[in-house]
Amino acid sequence: MARSTARKRALNTLYEADEKGQDILSLLDERIAHPGAQTPLPDYAIQIVRGVAEHKRSIDATLDRHSTRWPLGRMHVIDRNLLRIAAWEMLYNPEVPDKVAIDEALSLAKSLSDSDAPSFIHGLLSAVQQEKDEESEHEEAETVRRQEASRIADLALAEADKAEQETSRIDAEDTHESEHQIDGSAGKGDGFDPDVRTNEDENNGLQDGEVSLADLTLTMPEELYGESSDQ
Repeated sequence: MARSTARKRALNTLYEADEKGQDILSLLDERIAHPGAQTPLPDYAIQIVRGVAEHKRSIDATLDRHSTRWPLGRMHVIDRNLLRIAAWEMLYNPEVPDKVAIDEALSLAKSLSDSDAPSFIHGLLSAVQQEKDEESEHEEAETVRRQEASRIADLALAEADKAEQETSRIDAEDTHESEHQIDGSAGKGDGFDPDVRTNEDENNGLQDGEVSLADLTLTMPEELYGESSDQ
């Protein structure tokens, strides 16, 4: 069954509940269980009625906000519920394009309401559509802003990591150079050569009671020294 017919059946249910002051969902349950002489309610009609009942407070607030002629409660019952159906499709059913929802509401208004209804309904639903588009643009802009902020934060984090790695590399090179300098200077003093030994070093190496060759020469008798020299 076409959705146009389903919208009309949904309008009948919403109109009846509004006129009786009955809870929408309780009447819907009655119509589902006992369709009477009519055919069973189409699935999409049931979806519309349940959707309007679920979001009625928000839908009515939106319609009241954009109505420039009279509040929702003073509108004709048919017009009020036509607007509710179209608003639900526009705001809560992404499967239906806004233009289709508006055109369907205008078509029903032309056949079921007075001559002034179509222009009024068109103006009010156009205002709802404009607000929806503006909110969508704002959300898109906000998404772009968050994405850009996240990208900048990622770049800043990458730069910080790069700087930290460079600092660690420089510290490692400085440590390696310091260790090399310490190893190269180990065992060295001012002018010290371990392979050069002086007489003082040799004398210092004698054990207790030993006499160095230089000391022995100085203490020998001259005659012995001379004999030794003659030989």
